[in-house]
Amino acid sequence: MLRYQSVFAFVLIILPLFLAYTNAIRSVPETPIKNHDSEIKVYGIDEVNYIESPEYRNGDHCSGRVMIHVAMTLDFDYLRGSVAAVHSILKHTSCPANLYFHFIASESKSPKPEDLTRIIGTIFPSLGFTVYSFDDRLVKNLISNSIREALEDPLNYARTYLGDILDPSVTRVIYLDSDIIVVDDIQKLWRVSLSGSTAIGAPVYCHANFTKYFTDKFWYDPGLSGVFEGKNPCYFNTGVMVMDLMRWRRENYRSQIEKWMEIQKAKQIYELGSLPPFLLVFGGDVTAIDHRWNQHGLGGNNRVHSCRLLHPGPVSLLHWSGKGKPWVRLDAGDPCPVDELWAPYDLYRHSRQQLR
Repeated sequence: MLRYQSVFAFVLIILPLFLAYTNAIRSVPETPIKNHDSEIKVYGIDEVNYIESPEYRNGDHCSGRVMIHVAMTLDFDYLRGSVAAVHSILKHTSCPANLYFHFIASESKSPKPEDLTRIIGTIFPSLGFTVYSFDDRLVKNLISNSIREALEDPLNYARTYLGDILDPSVTRVIYLDSDIIVVDDIQKLWRVSLSGSTAIGAPVYCHANFTKYFTDKFWYDPGLSGVFEGKNPCYFNTGVMVMDLMRWRRENYRSQIEKWMEIQKAKQIYELGSLPPFLLVFGGDVTAIDHRWNQHGLGGNNRVHSCRLLHPGPVSLLHWSGKGKPWVRLDAGDPCPVDELWAPYDLYRHSRQQLR
């Protein structure tokens, strides 16, 4: 009981300051989105109501020559999270017109990419973006069983194909999961320098037990575990990455990741979906970014519902990795304290009415 009292005391202290800051930037209009005199609908699935985002404009100091590319996936189950993520990025950057979003959507799911294009364009009328169609067949036969069904979704693997999906003129991109919010200027993350031969930058966690991400079968096979020989591999979360797409394409990292997925299908050397192949290819060769850019694990354990506090230190990005998603817990009336930090960016109309 004392632990939960301390958790809620933390939120009572920090939340008013957090909301005061975000509301001072720009308030969200309380008007429903209309499209051809009707509310947005996802055909054949459900009605989805969102309110329109405010229009965010560049400050006087912004240069039109600097374009920041952000890639995310889009699907129905995580659409609300994606919308909140985009809203948070726009709200906290000083040069929103310099952002261009690349959304990857499955061509086999509903809503279709063309429907998602209409939905995003209506929620964010001033946003520069493209919705790309992802062919699940590229990766479907390579996916093996995971500890959680959601981790087996082919769209989780779309980040592996960004070098192929995006135009060759896009040489650098920030990849973000859909269960994040950004509370700092994303230009700071964009300006991170990738050192040496590294193709990706991410917060790394060398105190984590790296061995647990692979099975004993992997570690007892020197032909497999030898991939880390001479390296100091550390855990990193693939939900927040700065990616050098020029090097990615040149080194053909897509094929390297696919090779490990083929080995996994045959030998079952890990359990955690799309993360371990990245660890196998990039472990020990990642540019370390400040931990403030991925306060991950806020969704709790991958197997059970659990609440977690923010890590100590400054915060630029909050990440609800794990089983619990803030919009689900808020709707169920059983939120974790940190979920209240996500709520101000939620543009889902029903939730806005409930919060009033």
